[in-house]
Order: sequence, then structure tokens, then C-alpha cells
Amino acid sequence: MKKTNKILHWVPRVLCILAILFISIFALDAFGHGEPFWAQIAGFLMHLIPSFILAAVLLLAWKKELIGGIVFTLLGLIMTPMVYSNNYAMNQSVGMSFGIIMTITFPFVLIGVLFIISYYAKKKSASR
Repeated sequence: MKKTNKILHWVPRVLCILAILFISIFALDAFGHGEPFWAQIAGFLMHLIPSFILAAVLLLAWKKELIGGIVFTLLGLIMTPMVYSNNYAMNQSVGMSFGIIMTITFPFVLIGVLFIISYYAKKKSASR
């Protein structure tokens, strides 16, 4: 595998792992509200559901880059208006809501595009 293909192979995977870990940090919000321990654990696991879904998509993308790339891109694009409207309703700031979009959903669009690029780069080098 050429150096460029190795980089294209690993960059979306590493970025995706980091993005999933970042999203998972928000699950810690389930702790410290004075609820019983097991209720906090249940809340924590509920908050981790998006991370579990993203990890499943990562496993798919790891094996089938094109399909995984399309799924990540679509997830990011579909979630963008929902995340934006939810945050705009809370803070009434276009700039802050846009920043949250760039932090939460844009990385998954980028990751999806990188998986797709990696797929086609490998396909192109295999045909040579």
C-alpha cells in the first residue's frame, strides 16, 4: 500500500474514534444530579446510545469504506438541522449554534467524505 493510501486509510478511522470519544464525554452529564446510583448509570448508558450507534457505523466503515462513508456523511448532514435548531432555541445565537454544528456534526461529514476518498483511492491503485 502506498504511503498516501495508508494515510487515507488511517486518517478517517482515527478521526472517527476521536470524534466518538468527544461525543461520549457528554454522557458524563448523567452524573451528579442527586439521583440514585443505578439511575445515574442508566442515564449514562442512555446518553451513550449515540456513541454506540457511531461505533457500529465505524465498524461498518472499517470493513466497507464506501457504505460507511455514505452513512457517516448522511448522518452528519441529517443531524445538522436538528442540532442547529435545538441549540438556536436554547441560546438564540446563530454564531454559537453554527460553532456547535462545526464541533458536533461537521466532523462526521468530513469523516464520511474521507472514507469515500479512501475507498476510491484504493480502488484506483488496485486497478493499476
